[in-house]
Amino acid sequence: MSSLLVTTIQTNLVWEDKAANLQQLEEKINAIEERTEIVVLPEMFSTGFTMQPQLFAESMEGETIEWMRNIAAEKRIVLTGSIIIEENQRYYNRLIWMLPNGELGFYNKRHLFAYAGEQQHYTAGNKRLIASVKGWKINLQVCYDLRFPVWSRNTITEPSTSQPGLPEYDVLIFVANWPERRNHAWKTLLCARAIENQCYVVGVNRIGRDGNNINHSGNSLVIDPLGEVLYHHADEEDMFTIALEKERLDEVRTKFPFWKDGDSFIINR
Repeated sequence: MSSLLVTTIQTNLVWEDKAANLQQLEEKINAIEERTEIVVLPEMFSTGFTMQPQLFAESMEGETIEWMRNIAAEKRIVLTGSIIIEENQRYYNRLIWMLPNGELGFYNKRHLFAYAGEQQHYTAGNKRLIASVKGWKINLQVCYDLRFPVWSRNTITEPSTSQPGLPEYDVLIFVANWPERRNHAWKTLLCARAIENQCYVVGVNRIGRDGNNINHSGNSLVIDPLGEVLYHHADEEDMFTIALEKERLDEVRTKFPFWKDGDSFIINR
């Protein structure tokens, strides 16, 4: 398995202005000079973390899905981030995983942020999405999910007839609108998820003040399987491309095979 090139986009979001956000994000993606394979956008990247889904929700055939499909195809990248989707008269904070061939996967945010009333407006998901790129397995989650380690726990796959089971995934991605006033928790929990799951963690957060006068300081991070910070940026817009190395991942899991001693459990969904 070769290295995996991931680009994080930490940006301010224009409050509830879909056109402005899509335009500025397209400009940023077009400005990426180095080769990349996955581009990660923040949570609710087209609107900010709004509690008015009835005004901004789209279908899975809507303009933002089409925008993602066109960019992924043109740039030959996987493009991911969450948007507001309406389906069967319900609203979802849905992470989209858009492939360059136009196919997509999605994950509905499991843990809705009751402190801000998210559960009053959105429906929670009940199924994880673990995507695959070049042999890498990637677990995709959204913001508040970070506080619930059981949901992101790296379980062991069922063994084949000749080989032992392996960790279910290699990379854990969180997209977020995480407030500045709780940035210590954000940074600490991202490191904890990397250490306990012996995986790379990528956390992409927005910056700027939203329509509720809540400030966001970014603090986007990339962390290796031992919890070492490979990238961290706060308070400013930034784009960063990094190569996640499979050799490093294998080295950690081989030298410290803690994953073999994990508890067996079933998540009640």
